[in-house]
Amino acid sequence: MRTSNPIFSRWGAARAARPAGGYPPRQPAAPLGDRPAGGGLGVATVPDLGTAVDARATRATMTMDDVVVHTAATVGTAALAAVLSWLLLPVDEANLGRSYGIAVSAALVAFVLSLVQSFRRTPVPALILGYAALEGVFLGVLSSAISTYVAPGVVEQAVLGTFAVAGGVLLAYRRGWIRVTRTFAGFVGAAATGFVLLLVADSLFSAFGAGNGLGFHGGGLGAAFAIVGVLLGAAFLALDFRQVEDAVASGAPREQAWLAAFGLTMTLVWIYLEVLRVVTIFTSND
Repeated sequence: MRTSNPIFSRWGAARAARPAGGYPPRQPAAPLGDRPAGGGLGVATVPDLGTAVDARATRATMTMDDVVVHTAATVGTAALAAVLSWLLLPVDEANLGRSYGIAVSAALVAFVLSLVQSFRRTPVPALILGYAALEGVFLGVLSSAISTYVAPGVVEQAVLGTFAVAGGVLLAYRRGWIRVTRTFAGFVGAAATGFVLLLVADSLFSAFGAGNGLGFHGGGLGAAFAIVGVLLGAAFLALDFRQVEDAVASGAPREQAWLAAFGLTMTLVWIYLEVLRVVTIFTSND
């Protein structure tokens, strides 16, 4: 199953290269009493190194528990960094420029770390946790600024909304209300591409003279655009769940749980930002 999340897309190629039906079971070695006449060791008593490697790989496969633990560690790191940045990087008039500078720098470095990890064949926990921490710094300062200057109280609503979206998607996926097919994945990928292009165009218009850009910063159009962003995040989450389920079923190596945590964290950050935008727009219009 394809997905627009660059982290989970690696598992598709790995599963395609694996023999149909999984690795063959290891055959038991012949007992010593079955050695050929003449006292020779015989081929049957020599360990089959290939099947031994397969057996070790099977014992080290990824489980759902691994994914849950690693995701909790990654998301927890981001949440802790967000709280600390909220407390230690004030957004009052005297410190606003400094705090914004640190937040933007953290976001840029987090983006670079995500690219480095995305193009690596194996997960690097230090990169993943570093990305989560720096992303948390950015989210903390951004949330503090919005709560202080735009719409007080929206951060709590955005956090609850993110949990609600994630829980709803998980429930719908487990009950089969969301069927993740190739058509579904293709539609989500196309929609996400269009969404990102519109965001880029809006940013360019805003930066070069069209103050309000394409109008996605407020009003009915902005609220509709933000809701579409939340729905896209929910669709990404369903794709991620399918990728994790497929990886566990196909016996992916245990270390791949870090990639699962990385991908899920990226999606949850997307959902939080879009929910925060929705809540901010509706609160500001009251």
